[in-house]
Amino acid sequence: MRKAKPKKRILLPDPKFNDVLVTRFVNNLMLQGKKSIAYGIFYDALDIVGEKMKDSEKAPLDIWKKALENVTPQVEVKSRRVGGANFQVPTEVRPERKISLSMKNMINFARKRSAHSMAEKLAAEIIAAYNSEGGAFKRKEDMHRMAEANKAFAHFRF
Repeated sequence: MRKAKPKKRILLPDPKFNDVLVTRFVNNLMLQGKKSIAYGIFYDALDIVGEKMKDSEKAPLDIWKKALENVTPQVEVKSRRVGGANFQVPTEVRPERKISLSMKNMINFARKRSAHSMAEKLAAEIIAAYNSEGGAFKRKEDMHRMAEANKAFAHFRF
């Protein structure tokens, strides 16, 4: 690289839970710079999760964190060209990227769901991920399966 790596931006914790991870999630959820709307959607989704998971002893934020943990991939496959052939090489995912992938997967699969509001869709996806099911969890399982299938090419790692 010609230039130095850019400095990491420091995120401020969110106003309600005082958690930086929530801010990061809301930044991924946000469309067209509408952060207050994104915060509203996230907090509404957590309220819905709290109502639906009353029997669970956990707080909605803990349920969300467990759901994120459940959809976080450990390995992924990257294309690597070796001698005219492309190989899917399994590699470990960096910690920062793990969080980013899990959040983006959860949000994307929430957007694809059918419900009235985004808050309801997100709440449904959080509950599904918490119970180790749903689209985002299936994506993680598929990534792991691909990496397992291509384990023979692990020696091509860069």
